[in-house]
Amino acid sequence: VQLQASGGGLVQAGDSLRLSCVASGGTYSSNWMGWFRQAPGKEREFVAAINWRSGHTYYADSVKGRFTISRDKAKNMVFLEMNSLKPEDSAVYYCAAGNGILSSIRSSRMYNYWGQGTQVTVSS
Repeated sequence: VQLQASGGGLVQAGDSLRLSCVASGGTYSSNWMGWFRQAPGKEREFVAAINWRSGHTYYADSVKGRFTISRDKAKNMVFLEMNSLKPEDSAVYYCAAGNGILSSIRSSRMYNYWGQGTQVTVSS
């Protein structure tokens, strides 16, 4: 499975961006899709996850109420709608796919497949 993320860019604080991630290259059987981000000098952190079958969504506290994760099962795509962006949201954003239990979805170790990352920069 290959993941391709896109949609990043340079925006101002308060603006919105929509990230996309498409899965290709074989049978897509992961039950979780997630978004993580990594800022310079910091560890990769969980942003949001969606259960592929049920559509249930989960968010980091730092983005809850501002970001929305969604999926298009027919197109094997997952999206991250980001509103009210803040400078501290600046990072490289990665989409990921994996199988696991709910208690593990915030850990990057649960995810087997990763996209290449897309840069999001929010200026103040």
